[in-house]
Amino acid sequence: MTIAGTRAGWSALAGAVLLAGCVGPGDGPQRPAMPSTQPVGRPVTRTPARDVPQLHVPVRQPVASIPMAGMPATATPGATNAAAAGIVPGPAAATLPIEADQAAQALAAFRISCPSLVRRNDASGLTTGADWQPACAAAAQTPPAQAAAFFARWFEPVQVGDGRAFATGYYIPEIPGSLGPRAGSAPIYARPSDLIDVDLGTFSPALAGKKVRGKVKGSNLVPYDDRTAIEGGSLTGRARVLGYADDPVELFFLQVQGSGLVRLPDGDVLRIGYDSQNGRDYTGIGALMKSRGLLGPGQASMQGIVAWLHAHPDEGRAIMRENKSYVFFRELSGPPLGALGLPVSGGATVAADPAFVPLGAPIFLSMDRTDANGIWIAQDTGGAIKGANRVDTFWGAGADARAIAGGMSARGTAFVLLPVGSYDRWIARGGAAGGAGGARGGSTPRP
Repeated sequence: MTIAGTRAGWSALAGAVLLAGCVGPGDGPQRPAMPSTQPVGRPVTRTPARDVPQLHVPVRQPVASIPMAGMPATATPGATNAAAAGIVPGPAAATLPIEADQAAQALAAFRISCPSLVRRNDASGLTTGADWQPACAAAAQTPPAQAAAFFARWFEPVQVGDGRAFATGYYIPEIPGSLGPRAGSAPIYARPSDLIDVDLGTFSPALAGKKVRGKVKGSNLVPYDDRTAIEGGSLTGRARVLGYADDPVELFFLQVQGSGLVRLPDGDVLRIGYDSQNGRDYTGIGALMKSRGLLGPGQASMQGIVAWLHAHPDEGRAIMRENKSYVFFRELSGPPLGALGLPVSGGATVAADPAFVPLGAPIFLSMDRTDANGIWIAQDTGGAIKGANRVDTFWGAGADARAIAGGMSARGTAFVLLPVGSYDRWIARGGAAGGAGGARGGSTPRP
């Protein structure tokens, strides 16, 4: 994701952080660069992190809810975008259970997305820039108190594929560190001088959208150093050190998130965000630990995994090195930015796959935990956030954000909110409805 950096999410076992910000070859994380403002509607209390020992913040226990049922449709295996997966009309927007405060929060985030929506090429194949112009014009004139009515008036929910959604969470971590090395600390590297990005689409149209990263060795482009080599000091003289993390485990998870804050001994904060990645495949260590029987009851969250890694430093270091991906940072200032290069908001922004959701569009989630429910705005992306109905919810910064994001793992139903008339225009352009659906109507709870 970016907060202009990493993005991934959790597996169902490991929660949002192990996959959140997962980075594949040439695919950078997308995560916020700095803390966001206090969200409206979702209770995320931000305490200045310098006053909060975040390393052992417990997971926030969810309040269960019953998801709405999806519309009759079938998934399309191997679909590369929403147009290929097929869409069907969802329930009428006015029937969606939208809370007023949460709608106001989503409206504010949607306004931020509008300049990009009206000019951006929609990789999902569902909309054109012109489709978004009326809703964006109306958003600029809508007061927060009328936000719920705005979404009901200007949007129509559609379901991509079978609509079965999985939501994880991410946040802006804060870790203790320093500007100089200390015993046991780990360097935080800027982008190396010899890291090369290659856009394969410039060589062949068949490779459009694909890229690799590496370094030149002789006359060849070879894979870049992996995590083991980098932690062994291979970047000495090739990459600038921005600072040092006191705890290598916390630095590992900051890389997963893609951006964060480094709390310095004098109380100042070094703000860092994703700059690049070594091009190596991301491996979620939570799945590895589960398969090896290393995680006991209550250890499936990010917090539980961090505790295990601290308790088993040698085995933990080896497991983290099985994730060969390594993220490089840059120093930041200003608000947190997502994949659109626009500010993101804790409690309102989600990362999604732009091949299945127009980047900047609203998404309505009806999930099995209440804190994931409602309208979110797809303003970010992530290396592990791939496919239809896969989202990563952003919670901002601070101890409470970490507590929620660290245990976020929700399943239910997702509806993408498109401007009114978009579905009919899509069909007229040659789109095909997915599965057996097609009729608009209400929705009943999913058992």
